[in-house]
Amino acid sequence: MPSEILLKIFSYLDAVSLLCAGCVSRRFYHLANDNFIWIRIYSTAFSPTRSNWKVNSVEKIAVSVSSLSVQDKEAGYWKKEYIRKQIASVKAALADILKPVNPYTGLPVKTKEALRMFGLGWAIILKEKSGREYIMEHVDLSVNDTSVTVIWYGKNWPCLASLSTLDLCGVTPVFMDWYKTPTKHRLRWHSLIAKYNLSHLTVSTMIGCDRLIRIFCLHPGLLVGVWKKKEELAFVMANLHFHHLVERSTLGSATVPYELPPHSPFLDDSPEYGLHGYQLHVDLHSGGVFYLCGTFRNLFTKKGNIENGHVKLIVIHLKNNREHLPLIGKVGLSWKTGIFDGCIKSCSMMDVTLLDEHGKPFWCFSSPVCMRSPATPSDGPSFLGQTYSVDYVDAEGRVHVELVWIRETEEYLIVNLVLYLSIAKINRWFGTEY
Repeated sequence: MPSEILLKIFSYLDAVSLLCAGCVSRRFYHLANDNFIWIRIYSTAFSPTRSNWKVNSVEKIAVSVSSLSVQDKEAGYWKKEYIRKQIASVKAALADILKPVNPYTGLPVKTKEALRMFGLGWAIILKEKSGREYIMEHVDLSVNDTSVTVIWYGKNWPCLASLSTLDLCGVTPVFMDWYKTPTKHRLRWHSLIAKYNLSHLTVSTMIGCDRLIRIFCLHPGLLVGVWKKKEELAFVMANLHFHHLVERSTLGSATVPYELPPHSPFLDDSPEYGLHGYQLHVDLHSGGVFYLCGTFRNLFTKKGNIENGHVKLIVIHLKNNREHLPLIGKVGLSWKTGIFDGCIKSCSMMDVTLLDEHGKPFWCFSSPVCMRSPATPSDGPSFLGQTYSVDYVDAEGRVHVELVWIRETEEYLIVNLVLYLSIAKINRWFGTEY
């Protein structure tokens, strides 16, 4: 077909359809870069003289932009300008909707609304050692107080032994269409959130099991279920904290994660600045059931509690019975596939949001955790029942929880909760030199 006829056909396409056409062949790619077509699309989308009650024809718009440079620009210039402007408008819309902050959690109030508005979803990309890739869209998700739990399961998993890595990505439409629900056939943008090495599915990362599956925890926040008999994937579950979740899921690229903006320290001449005024919000949950939902204010520590590069911040004191908290219900991590479901005892999801004295998120994470018998005898009230501990560690700190199983009431009681904050993180955040 002559190029002139193809260009005439392309002139009736919208931006997404034109981009799709450009992927058909090298010839279509060059034709779909035509500046005259893209300047019309650009002007229709971003013309400052647009009104809701009067829509100009394509020909009239073309005349109105005759002063714009077309001939002296390289092919594809106005396509790039259109995409750049669309990305800028998405960033501006994100900044606007995420501006209001909840004073109790320090997180944006409208995170759930933003997830719906931007058509945000999540996908995992399973990569074989041979280089072949499998892309799987999420099957189910549940929105919690400060996190979202995303689940993948199905019958067509690739062989686990052939896999090397797993990429977790946010998925959004390439162009925001505020009036139509995005479909699976529309162009979508992948934003890398985290990469995981599947060779780490070892005994050291296994946190629990039942009669059908074993579950493994990969940092950050990924849970992998493997069938016991077949040693194949059963499901994948990601727990994603709300802190910068929308930005991380939309503003990165397919290969490079979104980079957090640089933090400017709040300077203060207090002798123990950065060691007081903390507020902690912690949730323990699974499958929409919350075992703990607590907020602790006015937390502080002292220079004398700095040891081995961390400072100890006690939230629940072991010897203060009035601070001890019960967990609600029987703790267990719920899982499901297309055929089976189950619950793994003593495991759950933990969401931690630690705010500094200015109400800004200082340390946030969501991760699977498991209650285990302590390696060394606990100082807790063991006469009440069996003692257990929950531990979480990353580069910014550590969480240690001690619990006691009360036989009479058949419930867990938290008797000790301690945070160990990285001094390096405190110094970077507050501009101190501890």
